[in-house]
Amino acid sequence: MGIIDTLSTELADRTAQAASFTVGIHSGQRPRSGILWRPDVVVASEQVLAEDATELSVIRGGTRIAATLAGRDPGTNVAVLKLETPLDGALPHPETEPPRAGSLALLIGADASGGATARLAMVHEVGAAWHSMAGGRIDSFIRLDARLAADEGGPVISLAGGLIGMSTSGPRRRTIVIPVATLERVVDPLLADGRIARGWLGIGLQPVMIPDSFRQSTGRDSGLMVVSLADGAPASNAGILPGDIVLDIDGAALSRPRALTASLGPDRIGQAVALRLLRAGAVQTIAVTVAARPAA
Repeated sequence: MGIIDTLSTELADRTAQAASFTVGIHSGQRPRSGILWRPDVVVASEQVLAEDATELSVIRGGTRIAATLAGRDPGTNVAVLKLETPLDGALPHPETEPPRAGSLALLIGADASGGATARLAMVHEVGAAWHSMAGGRIDSFIRLDARLAADEGGPVISLAGGLIGMSTSGPRRRTIVIPVATLERVVDPLLADGRIARGWLGIGLQPVMIPDSFRQSTGRDSGLMVVSLADGAPASNAGILPGDIVLDIDGAALSRPRALTASLGPDRIGQAVALRLLRAGAVQTIAVTVAARPAA
């Protein structure tokens, strides 16, 4: 048997093994895929589920089971479904070796009857932890060279069979992987509370350049101007005013609203942060106590 035949057999075997923890998800929209995380818990891509999705069903190998949406987190793009009846079979085990650019991976999905589908992808790029536009922390950046369809939300496995993470479509439809470490971190809170609480100041910001005459005193070329304040929010209660230019938080420079969102993780709720800002030509620092972002 040649190398190609051996590889082909290996890929088919890995796909067959992954079929036990791959399900199709039906919610009245186009079918998508999910990962059987526990016998009665499925992990899926949050962005493909309708905002009012509550009653769903999953299908594996022709067996359909009712499911309920237990929790969703746009920040990490993870949704968790609770199954009415547990499914048996092998569950995924995490891949022990981190993926490298150029390594191969299998994108596993489910067809209309819940049978496994597969496509071979190459790891295009890997990087450090990052924050999504919605404020969620993703433990590592993994981008693949394939495009997704009904297999979005399914498992991405290594050629050794270990789970690398969940597939999802990122900006410009690029395929990225939500890594196992992120899934492990958010599944239980989503099951318990239905959402991931994140820090919130209740402030709308717009990037601006600092006027030349104030750059020396502020030590910054740019900042974030306050353009809106939520009533009763932490920023408003602390005395932040429209027109203030926020320079940094706890000494870390701010040039984009996303940088502020990234600094307000769940661990910051209830803590005070120091916002250094420019107001009417004077630099001052205001302490603001972080609150939990209100539920949508």
